Amino acid sequence: MIATEIKKLSPDASLAADRAVLADAADLLLAGELVAFPTETVYGLGALASNSGAIARLYQTKGRPAFNPLIAHISDAEAAFRLGKPTQLAETLAAAFWPGPLTLVLEKKPDCPVSQLATAGLDSIALRVPANPLARQLLAQLGAPIVAPSANPSGQLSPSTADHVAAGLGGEVRLILDGGPCEKGLESTIIDARSDRPVILRPGPVTAEMLTALGQPSSPGQPSSPGQPISPGQLASHYAPQKPLRLNAITAQQGEWLIGFGRLAPACDVTLSESGDLTEAAARLFDLLHAADAADCQRIAIAPIPEDGLGAAINDRLRRAASPKA
Repeated sequence: MIATEIKKLSPDASLAADRAVLADAADLLLAGELVAFPTETVYGLGALASNSGAIARLYQTKGRPAFNPLIAHISDAEAAFRLGKPTQLAETLAAAFWPGPLTLVLEKKPDCPVSQLATAGLDSIALRVPANPLARQLLAQLGAPIVAPSANPSGQLSPSTADHVAAGLGGEVRLILDGGPCEKGLESTIIDARSDRPVILRPGPVTAEMLTALGQPSSPGQPSSPGQPISPGQLASHYAPQKPLRLNAITAQQGEWLIGFGRLAPACDVTLSESGDLTEAAARLFDLLHAADAADCQRIAIAPIPEDGLGAAINDRLRRAASPKA
């Protein structure tokens, strides 16, 4: 166990004290330490992308299987395309959605400095330019890529607040940068952009409808081999609470804590969105699942969520969360 510091920063990290904390965070990363920080999606557990020792410690800290590759976070598209070979599709998507909640899988360049451990020995690399101001300033301060899976024990609920990180990994990480609740609350969309058609490997805030509107109709990715996913978020059991989770629940059964949505909200313990707003539901999803895990109940139930738009990403997380644990 180590002493974990939690440092609260202003939303845009504009204060001198904020800049000093970010400089300390960058120094810790350069020294091979792990730092948790907010993005617009969920909190990430960061390690210097070129430091294999730090990345090995990251896998160990999360209890994450080493065959599950990590996403490298970089400051801009130009820096990203120095690590992965750009395609016309990748350049189009980057121009439309970066900075933002989109991860692109590209062929890794031969001189890519990102550790082979981070890419699980694959010839591909997952890349993202985050939009969160704190994440962007940390990347600028460091001047190097950061690999950052969600800052939680592997397979468990993703963290959308600094308190979630502390509850799951407190004593295992040197520093948690507290930037408040995450705006999106749901992990990035992951797209295989190595060909001329986007393949969605993990649904997220950048939806299939948004891609179609851009003139880039997508196709869903095929399930990867359990022994070698090509991107994060492809394992069958993932994002899971400690308690059993029942989907598409209209009413609560005995011993259940019911999370509602839309018109079902009045009969529920809590609701993702009383108005049926999928953006609000996505932002609240992991926070309410954390609350349900802590509630006085034996099981969790959740109301039906539409499959359209952002609902596809919410349901993807819920199906994985409800799957039997390996």
